[in-house]
Amino acid sequence: MAAGSASGVIVRLDTVDSTQTVAFALAERGAADRTVVVADQQAAGRGRRGRIWQAPPRTSLLASILVRSRLPQTLLATLSPTTAVATAEALSRVAPLAPRLKWPNDVLVGGRKIAGILLESRSIPSAEPILVIGVGINLGQREFPLELAGRATSVALETGHPVDRDTLLAALLEEFDTWRARLEGEGFGSVRERWKSLSDTIGRHVTVDGISGTATDLDGDGALLIDAGNGVRRVIAGEISTEMAPGDTHAARR
Repeated sequence: MAAGSASGVIVRLDTVDSTQTVAFALAERGAADRTVVVADQQAAGRGRRGRIWQAPPRTSLLASILVRSRLPQTLLATLSPTTAVATAEALSRVAPLAPRLKWPNDVLVGGRKIAGILLESRSIPSAEPILVIGVGINLGQREFPLELAGRATSVALETGHPVDRDTLLAALLEEFDTWRARLEGEGFGSVRERWKSLSDTIGRHVTVDGISGTATDLDGDGALLIDAGNGVRRVIAGEISTEMAPGDTHAARR
């Protein structure tokens, strides 16, 4: 069913293959900017690089936001870190948490993943590119499959109780609207600075698809800058691992 909000329509569904797929289908039928698809469960939810995102019914906030952006093509990718900032801000508003951001699209609490962002785009003939931003936030899970043990967490595990999904959704959309407006009105600068202040990546020794070095900054288009010892390398996307640098008190690997 669909419900109106101050900034757009929220489509609420029970079980779907993927909220991303539903959002793109709605876009092709002319759905408005900032249409949101929320589902209780996904049968074939997608993460980065085609990974499957699955969770028991109603234990996660699973949402996809349709974006028809005014940003230039070169800045469309910055909607991913913008959404990560919004997700971290929303979580800290509704729960006693201190989220951190791992490049390119993860939200961590205590070094473990509590949320992920997926930005996808498609071109529709005779129209601007359509973007759909997927957000998955672990809320009520009390345990995870063996392959995720030690690497994933939830609001319930961190605080002792889950957060109401609609309360978090409202906070997420408010933060998304705020940070998106800053991005589109002022450029990436203020979003970039907030991302860096929340970053769990900057200053660490990282390896991304064969490039190793110290993550030093986020570039103006969202790329990660890595000091590889023989120069600074720009990484637009990739699989990242982080290691403890000398004097770092965080866990050795993420």
